[in-house]
Amino acid sequence: MSEIRFPPLFQGEALTGAADPFERATALAIAGTDPGTVVYNLKGDVLRASLIFAPEVPLDEAMTILPVCGLGFQAALGALAPPEVAVHLEWDGTIRVNGAICGRMRVRASTADPSAVPDWLVLAMDLNMSAPQKDPGKDPDTTYLSEEGCVDITAEQLVEAWVRHSLYWINRWLDEGPRPVHADWRGLANRLGETVEIGQRSGTFVGVDENFGMLLRSGEDTELIPLTSLLER
Repeated sequence: MSEIRFPPLFQGEALTGAADPFERATALAIAGTDPGTVVYNLKGDVLRASLIFAPEVPLDEAMTILPVCGLGFQAALGALAPPEVAVHLEWDGTIRVNGAICGRMRVRASTADPSAVPDWLVLAMDLNMSAPQKDPGKDPDTTYLSEEGCVDITAEQLVEAWVRHSLYWINRWLDEGPRPVHADWRGLANRLGETVEIGQRSGTFVGVDENFGMLLRSGEDTELIPLTSLLER
């Protein structure tokens, strides 16, 4: 495994075996580990990495880190993959490559109160790198980077690029507000303008509010589903 170089103020912790970076990063965050820690496990067919943050804004605003790091992933893969490889982002953190599901992002925080400033927030990404040998074509809506012309991209390259490009988008978000994030994310948003199901709700995905809460229209009513509804325990 080649050495992974992270941007300044980021530091890595590599895991092996079946260790879960999301659980490890959560434990580190609870223990007071510095923000900017990247916990990753690149063994096997799935790239798994988690970032620890210490937001200085209320949770409902801090959850914007989900689309922000989605933009970071799109930029990272765009820099490494052939130009015909397309990335789209779903509102709930699902990552699609060339139309099929290739991974997901998840968020956990120290509080579920949208108005409270969390002590910590952990964002996790799981990404399918290579198909299991048993039956790679079992699910037609699932894909792997190795099947999408990205067989030469290593997990080390991708996690390094993801953190670097995510930092760029985090800085833009902090310096310029949500407008540039909205503009680029809308161009990558999957199923915008289509009928979607979110939990027990169904309606037309008509857009997002300032903090990326989903605007779901059913008949003449439009409901706001906040990003905080996606928090994992």
